[in-house]
Amino acid sequence: MAKLHLAALDAVSGGRHQRYRGMVEESKSLGDLVQTARAVFDEDLDQGHVKVLVEMIAAAQFTPELRPEVADRIRPWRTFAADSIRDELAGSPAARLLSPEELAHGIVALYLGLEMLANLEGERGAALALFDRARKIASVLDIFKRKKKA
Repeated sequence: MAKLHLAALDAVSGGRHQRYRGMVEESKSLGDLVQTARAVFDEDLDQGHVKVLVEMIAAAQFTPELRPEVADRIRPWRTFAADSIRDELAGSPAARLLSPEELAHGIVALYLGLEMLANLEGERGAALALFDRARKIASVLDIFKRKKKA
């Protein structure tokens, strides 16, 4: 049964990765990236994409042989997040505070946690408000980056 769940996770993950990559490539700033993350989060909640991963993470807590399999499937998402923010962070004050890899780990963890809470509570408003707040912060960081280029 675990192999079937892992295959489902792989199928969902592959499709989502292509979709996310296209959306990230269209982003022109850190603020755009946060807005993209918000749109993806909303879309994922509507379609239940992350639910498969969340369920696999929960199952891995009680099935030790499943842990490395699930961890191997999360690792590319952290790499994707780090690669997506690396260029946009460069030259901003945030680049001195966090490495892209550390921030990516936090982003993936936050995304999964927000997904779980939104599903549990049946309400996504609090999560979307966090994305909106993050976009405001990102816009400020974008200003610093633009000033440095000028």
